Amino acid sequence: MATQHFSSALPVPAVSPAYPMAKPGYGKRSAPDQQPRTRDDFALLPTRERYVAGFVDHLPDGAEMSVKQLAKQLPLYGQQAISTALKALSIAGHLRRVRCSVGAGDETRWVFRTFWSRTARDNEWWNTYLATETATRTAAPTATPEAPASPDLAALAEPSARAPVPHQRTPHQAPTAEPAPPTQPTREAAPSPAYLALARLGRDDHRLALSADDCTTLEPLATQWLDRGVTTDYLTNALTAGLPAQVDSPIGLIRRRLIDKLPPQLPATTPNTPTDTPTPTRRLLVECTDCGRPGPPEALPDGLCRPCHTAHSASGQPSPDPTQIAAVKTHMANLRTLLKPV
Repeated sequence: MATQHFSSALPVPAVSPAYPMAKPGYGKRSAPDQQPRTRDDFALLPTRERYVAGFVDHLPDGAEMSVKQLAKQLPLYGQQAISTALKALSIAGHLRRVRCSVGAGDETRWVFRTFWSRTARDNEWWNTYLATETATRTAAPTATPEAPASPDLAALAEPSARAPVPHQRTPHQAPTAEPAPPTQPTREAAPSPAYLALARLGRDDHRLALSADDCTTLEPLATQWLDRGVTTDYLTNALTAGLPAQVDSPIGLIRRRLIDKLPPQLPATTPNTPTDTPTPTRRLLVECTDCGRPGPPEALPDGLCRPCHTAHSASGQPSPDPTQIAAVKTHMANLRTLLKPV
């Protein structure tokens, strides 16, 4: 006698423990607040969609959800049929395909998830859930926890000073005068870059030979140049360019050039991304279940982009009125009559 099946969902092959799992950041993710499994799950879906939905519902989180892999596991249907079934399940409110960026800087990459809900949800529920931080954290790959160290290694790593040390009594000693710190020889301060640039002028050109006192006198003026962001080479070129054939007072000429040719003060450059700027919140992008085009959740009702949604709606329209068909046939007959040779 044949066994009677009470469940509306078709029997599906048992999920093997060796079912391929997706890479971290990809695969199936279960939506929250689902109703428990019952015999009437997916009862309102067509036969093919019930078959695919029953299989996907029993997959563990993180399982690979590509059309190619599902077609390998479901021998009754090919890749085209599985793709069409997933689109129908998206329209019925059971799944959404999303992508999310993870990482920072140049290490940013996209991860892809397929959110699954045994309980059919409307577009408003999906849009609200995918806009929350919970969905973003669920879509992001979790870091692999580090394996705890073995107890033996942990015991060796513990410092030996953790054991209580008994208090040691020391005999009372009379206070002695603190020894005077050893005197260190004073070092002369290193000359500043501005001083060195002025001192080298005489070696580069004998007409600008300066004494030590001259370099000390002109050092504050040259320091103003370096404080405005110029280099010592720029300073040297500005002081030695266009010299007359004979220089009677090198210190007077250099002082005048340091004052007259002082470069402008440029504003401090600000970094492109200030440290106090908060990190932008990453938002999930929903992918069209049919063509894979990404977009915000509210722009893809039923998990389909506008062209795919329009094509799906047009395919479900009723056939045209019989009177319109008759009118078109009559019009075509009149055109054929006019084209006949007289």
